[in-house]
Amino acid sequence: MNIFRLAGDMTHLASVLVLLLKIHTIKSCAGVSLKTQELYALVFATRYLDIFTDFISVYNTVMKLIFLGSSFSIVWYIRRHRIVRRSYDKDQDTFRHYFLMLPCLLLALLIHEKFTFREIMWTFSIYLEAVAILPQLVLLQRTRNIDNLTGQYVFLLGAYRALYILNWIYRYMTEPHYVHWITWIAGTVQTLLYADFFYYYFESWKNNVRLQLPA
Repeated sequence: MNIFRLAGDMTHLASVLVLLLKIHTIKSCAGVSLKTQELYALVFATRYLDIFTDFISVYNTVMKLIFLGSSFSIVWYIRRHRIVRRSYDKDQDTFRHYFLMLPCLLLALLIHEKFTFREIMWTFSIYLEAVAILPQLVLLQRTRNIDNLTGQYVFLLGAYRALYILNWIYRYMTEPHYVHWITWIAGTVQTLLYADFFYYYFESWKNNVRLQLPA
């Protein structure tokens, strides 16, 4: 554990709390992509298959439970909550996210560190997380006007991954034989997907105007 890893984890946690705050208190999921949330639920479900078999630390187990529980609860809210689901814009959230799953699975079968079921699922989750934000970004481009909480949620998600890149750089410089090409490349791709959003987010903050993405 180092300061960059901790900051990344806390930023990731903050992004989830911001989204849950919006959904639970405002009773609205306007501007939130169900497709992205379903992908994240699948990411955590396949990544944390070891949660009941391998104990690393209390911190690690608690964080896994939080991300698993929050991701599935968000999907439930959008799909099933009698008030929240009314604000879901399924006509705009039309990204075919199923088409992201199969290529990620095939890539995991081809490029992995060990050919075991758990390792393939873990690698699949890494690849899928790299592109899981795409339906959300497409939805924001279509709706254009973005409320503050949704904008903060996406910004914090991008910041979490950027902080993890700093964590990897720090570990590479301080730990011998620390090399994880799969995680590094997927994480870099994931961060680059946020580049356009980051630009418009900082422009809106600098000019004190409502965040808008170009169509």
